[in-house]
Amino acid sequence: MYVFLNIGSNLGNRRLNLSKAVAAIEKEVGYFQLSHTIESRPWGYVSDNAFLNVGMMFQTELEPLDLLDRLQAIERQINKTPHRDDKGEYNDREIDIDIVAIDEMQIDTERLTVPHRHLAERSFFLEPMQELAPAWRHPATGLTPAEMLSQMRSEE
Repeated sequence: MYVFLNIGSNLGNRRLNLSKAVAAIEKEVGYFQLSHTIESRPWGYVSDNAFLNVGMMFQTELEPLDLLDRLQAIERQINKTPHRDDKGEYNDREIDIDIVAIDEMQIDTERLTVPHRHLAERSFFLEPMQELAPAWRHPATGLTPAEMLSQMRSEE
């Protein structure tokens, strides 16, 4: 199955953090494709620290929850601070790895939602995905990344 990730960093040496995450993921999954890097404002909270984001696509036979466990272990290795504060609000972070989509699967569990529940609201997810998988279609809406980007921008 094909997996689409988004990797972001807004603390410390952002490019080095992205490189560490990509290298660690490569050890788990092997060959991958990487999008160009984009800069984005934090989403869902206020911070002066902009994110660098990159999309990653690869094939794997790992089960989705096994993959999630491995990605979360990589996040814990790189992050010096928790992903969320005591109130459950986002924190700035060295690395954030999100599973954006797995093929055209739909998963909705307490631990994992695929496609990512905020996919259609985040250009920093959609732009790399459009680059890596322009023909991919959201299993619920049937929209491609380009169509979701266009829809999101027309609503702004």
